[in-house]
Amino acid sequence: MVLTRDFKETIRERVERDPAFREALLTEGIECLLAGDIDTGKAVLRDYINATIGFHKLGGLTHKSPKSLMRMFGPGGNPQAHNLFEIIGQLQTREGVQLKVQAVR
Repeated sequence: MVLTRDFKETIRERVERDPAFREALLTEGIECLLAGDIDTGKAVLRDYINATIGFHKLGGLTHKSPKSLMRMFGPGGNPQAHNLFEIIGQLQTREGVQLKVQAVR
């Protein structure tokens, strides 16, 4: 089945017009990471970054190469905890949210 629209373009347009979707995308990516689904979490955060701040601007904020950041969130990427939490902190600040972990049984 062929997609009629580019997925990244569709996500970007939805993120621009729907702040709740943008926040949900960030939250979902982090929740996947916390649940141990690292590959999905990285993919969702990569989509979020591409649709919002972009890797170039994020690199400037974190003092890291945009290419290095892209590799971290790529399929084979393995970001160190220090880098990952710094990036998540920057994304939360930019989004104007503070995500909290809540234990659930």
